[in-house]
Amino acid sequence: MQVVNEELAHSLKGRDFLMLVDFKKEEINYLINLAIDLKKKQKAGETHHILKGKTLGMIFEKSSTRTRVSFEVGMYQLGGQGLFLSSNDLQIGRGESIWDTAQTLSRYLDGIMIRTFAHRKVVELARGATIPVINGLTDLSHPCQALADFQTIVENKGRLEGLKMAYIGDGNNMAHSLMMGAAKLGMHMSIATPEGYEPDSDIIVQTKANAAETGSRLVVTHDPKEAIADADIIYTDVWASMGQEAEQKEREVAFANFQVNDDLVKYAKKDFQFMHCLPAHRGEEVSESVIDGAHSIIFDQAENRLHAQKAIMAAIMS
Repeated sequence: MQVVNEELAHSLKGRDFLMLVDFKKEEINYLINLAIDLKKKQKAGETHHILKGKTLGMIFEKSSTRTRVSFEVGMYQLGGQGLFLSSNDLQIGRGESIWDTAQTLSRYLDGIMIRTFAHRKVVELARGATIPVINGLTDLSHPCQALADFQTIVENKGRLEGLKMAYIGDGNNMAHSLMMGAAKLGMHMSIATPEGYEPDSDIIVQTKANAAETGSRLVVTHDPKEAIADADIIYTDVWASMGQEAEQKEREVAFANFQVNDDLVKYAKKDFQFMHCLPAHRGEEVSESVIDGAHSIIFDQAENRLHAQKAIMAAIMS
């Protein structure tokens, strides 16, 4: 077993972490197990300075609570340092090319995390950098959150394979990352969105191909009750993400029948658990009774951003 772990550890060194679809099932499970191990060490007060003396540059073009704090604290706990870089403070905000920025930062740093809008920018940054690049969030994908979510499910349910996740709401970056991971890990997933708000069609095709290899099922529907039937995990997200504020009123109308509430969750398994990547708008995508109820594990998810991202950084930057 140790030999396999060493092989997986070696395969991850120096890699970019842009999308979960880029990783094998064994590699994702390795990261989940590493996150759980690092969490235990942190809770026990054990020093784990795996990245002693190393620095992560953190580029933020989108505001953040969980991403900034968890990456900065995570680097500190790993013995390194996180350096906050606002796009307003970088020359990239004044027209310097992404390639030049990536090349320059690669001479100073040991890794780069970027939280931005266009996924293309993350891909271009990774192409130009000679150090690992981590996707802290784009409009297309949110792999760090998804990894933390899968860690949370393992801790609460004991497994991933064969479980059913129902995602209710917008077919956004969160839906994409959960789809990719579920298909790789053998989880079944049903996604219910209003018409016109489905996940990206290319990602659906790619996910179904991966699902065929692991035996997982992917269903995309416009019926929340169909999606949530017999679900082990219920997941939702805000109806209007950052950059979509102008669509808020329009989306409130479109998503009116997609609120996760007491009436809807009756169709799930009795021991379902509720998840939300936060921030949440109580009374919109989810009722207070569900998000603040006994089935909710939203703050386990939030905490695990710290541990999952520490696993990512330790694996690719050490």
